[in-house]
Order: sequence, then structure tokens, then C-alpha cells
Amino acid sequence: MLDGLSGSLITTTRPVLLEQAAREHLRVHSPVDGALVGLLPVADEHEITQALRTARSALSGWSRTSAAERGRRLRIAASAVRASVDELAALHHAETGRSFADARAGVLAGADVLEQYAELGPVHRGRSLLGRHCAVDLTVPQPRGVVVVLTSWNDPVGVSCGLLGAALVTGNAVVYKPSERAPHVGRYLTETLSSVLPSGVLAMISGDGRTGARLAADPGVDLIAHLGCSEAGRSIAESAARTGAAVLLENGGNDALIVDAGVDVDWAAEQAAVGAFSETGQRRGSIERIYVHRTLADRFAHRLAAQAARRVARPALPGDVELGPLVDRRRRDQVHEQVGEAIGRGAWALAGGRVPRGPGAFYPATVLTGCVPDMRVMREETFGPVAAIRVVEDFDQALAEAGEDRYGRAATVLTASMSRAQRAWQDLPVGTVRVNSVVGAVGRGARDRGGVDTGFDFGPELLDEMTAVKVVHLGLAVPGGRRSRGPDRVYVGEEEVDA
Repeated sequence: MLDGLSGSLITTTRPVLLEQAAREHLRVHSPVDGALVGLLPVADEHEITQALRTARSALSGWSRTSAAERGRRLRIAASAVRASVDELAALHHAETGRSFADARAGVLAGADVLEQYAELGPVHRGRSLLGRHCAVDLTVPQPRGVVVVLTSWNDPVGVSCGLLGAALVTGNAVVYKPSERAPHVGRYLTETLSSVLPSGVLAMISGDGRTGARLAADPGVDLIAHLGCSEAGRSIAESAARTGAAVLLENGGNDALIVDAGVDVDWAAEQAAVGAFSETGQRRGSIERIYVHRTLADRFAHRLAAQAARRVARPALPGDVELGPLVDRRRRDQVHEQVGEAIGRGAWALAGGRVPRGPGAFYPATVLTGCVPDMRVMREETFGPVAAIRVVEDFDQALAEAGEDRYGRAATVLTASMSRAQRAWQDLPVGTVRVNSVVGAVGRGARDRGGVDTGFDFGPELLDEMTAVKVVHLGLAVPGGRRSRGPDRVYVGEEEVDA
């Protein structure tokens, strides 16, 4: 299904026909060297409308399919994704610049997620409620209906498999629009999953932000699940408020790391480097702000700068770590703008901080010291390989400043004190708190104070987001007032009266 991955070859999984030449197309260029990866036509109004109608038609049969059968198909889909790991990883690398090894790991993680939801879906259940002796009250989860899934480019298989898997196993029909920066990955994934699903249950739409906005504004959509930028999330929330659709949004973050006094400096620097520079800082949960106790700030900053120097575009020496490009030059410009603003206001770049020459969208691992709270690099999402260091006098100051964040996504604390670890997870106003590890706990709750993020985007709780709860009351009425069991009570309709 792939025609090639280098030079200017078109690598679409569906050839661009001559009669489509006049249509608008997504043009995807490699962030490694700028070469054309491929073209995909942008869906027009007819295609969008047809995809939504088809999903609505397929919903009835799919929602009535047993949960066990839906789980069985999802397990087959996971096997199909695993069998296509190299093809999907190659597309991921070509479109986003992610190293092939990391891209491959992301695909396999996506297959694992599908298998997890294949197991969780059939055991997803409601609750029984205590009521009167003569009645049964219970809650039943039901599919929301037609779900629009809009995903980002930084983890195009893993994130998509999570949202698609949870939506499908709970009986929803899905219209899926992957990021315009990774549409070929999305199309290949859709074809892989659709091969084991009933017709119409899953459809993919190609397009950019305008296409996503059109889908989000459609009154026939029951749930919009979006992982992407905050601006798009706000627009989606506004559209959903008009149509009544439910929303599941994970839109940006500015995650903090607290380095407490008394920790091993080398270990703390290694943790910070993994958190800030892995996947070129373009992953959910990347560390962007670091609050370091004054007693170890200088040593920590220089150790972290040494870690940054090991991150290179083309590893050649023992100990070198590959640092891929940012997704495109526009993203690089945005990252460098924040770095430049910080340096202009007195911050110092111990490592990186300069745009390299040459092709592609590469940017060096950057360590900034002397940062203050009102710098953009401390207040806004950077989404690049930048570690901004703020020196604090004590743990109280670190907690207070780390909590001053409108995103409220996650934070990590490195400490040898169990009491301070306890204070951190209790007091930090974020959805996820990690202690002594910058990785883990992918799923999170919503603590966003900017009005963007809502709900759980991973884990068993995602099944709750994908379903609506119906309360059922089963009254054991006796028509005509005949005596029911029990010596002194009679039920007329649902009313209980003395005999």
C-alpha cells in the first residue's frame, strides 16, 4: 500500500486521480529534509455529510451487537495493527520526523491499547440502586451515538487507538479526522481497523482545521473527542454548546517538575532530560517548567545542560541520544520565539537556544536558567525540547508556583521526603501527579482552569466518557390491585398502600 517514503514520491494509500487535480489537497512535507511526503484530497461538503449519514445508519446494528462480539473484533483489529507495525511506523516517521524506533514503539502501544479496550468493553457495566422491596432500580451504559474523533499528530497511532477503541467497543459509530500533519498514518490506520468492522462503523475524513470545525458543528454529532491545541478546543466547546453534543477535550499543557532539596542531582537531571527532551518535547506530559531548590540549582542546571548536549540529530558517539526534528518549521518558529523572549528578558541559555542551519525543522535541546514566572516560556505551552529553570527558596514556593498554571494537566515532584510527596499530590491543582518518575499515569482527570480540558482521555474511565448513563426503574406492579407477596401491603400501579 506504500509507493515509497523518500524524495518527492507521493506516498498516499490512495492515488491522487487526475479528476481530483482541481481539488484542494493536504500537502505533507518531511520535517527531516522538507521533501514532499504525499498528497491527500481535502474532504468536501458532500463527503462529510455522507460520512456522518453513513455512521448514523450503521449505528443501530453496531450498538445492538453484543459487547463480547465488539470486543472480539477489536482484538482482531489489534492483531492487524501489530502486523502492520512497520508500514505504520514508516509513515509516522515520514510525516512527523519521529525516529523509526520511537514510531514503531508507538504503533505497538496502540495495538496494546486496542487489546485493553477489547477486554474492558464487555465488562463495562452500570450499577444497581437500592430502592423499595417491590422494585428494581439500575443504571445502564449505552452508546452516545455518532462520535467524531479529532486527533493530534504527535502520537497519531497510540492516541487514535485509544479513542477509537473505546468509542467502538462501547457501540458507537465513529467519524475520524486525523491531524493534517499525519493524514497518511490516519488513513492507513483506518483501513486496517475497518477491515474487521462492519461497513460504515468507522470512516475517515481528510482535512485541516476547517474540516474539524465543520464536523464539530454538525447537529448530528453526539460526542466530540479532541486531542490537540487549546484554540481548537475552545472553538469545539463553543460549537458543542450550540448543538448539545458532549465533549471530551485534552488541549495542551505546561507541566511542571519540582526538584526538592536533598535529591541526587545526577538522577534528577536525567529525569528532567527524559521529561523535557524525549520525542523532541512533543508529547503529552512533557516537562516544560522546572522548579529547583536553590541549594542544588547550579549543579542541577549544568548536569541538565550536559544531558541536553548529548541529544543530537545524528548520533555518532557512544552516549549520544537521537533528537528528531519538530513537526514543521512553523512549530520551530513558535518554540524559538518563546526562547528568544526569555533570553531577551534576562534568561540564559546554558544549552541550545539557536536555530541550526540546514534543511528540516530541527531545534536543539535547550536549557534556560534565570527564568521568572511571567515569561511566556513559563506561562504557555512550548511543545518543544526546552527546559526552563526557575530557582526557588523552599518547597512551599515550588508548590505555589507550580500550581499557577491554567492548563492543570500534570506535575512531577522529585523528593526524598514522603511527607512532601504527600503534600504534592494533595495540594497541586492538576489532573495527574507523579512522584519520583517523569513517566507513567497516562490517563488523567480534568483540572483545567482555562475551560478547555474535560473528562478522562485514557484508562477504564474513558469508557464512561464514551457512553451515556440511563437510569431504569422496574416497578413490580400488580395490575388491578391484586395482593402481592407480603402480609399487609398491596400495590396499585406503582403505589404502595396498606391492605
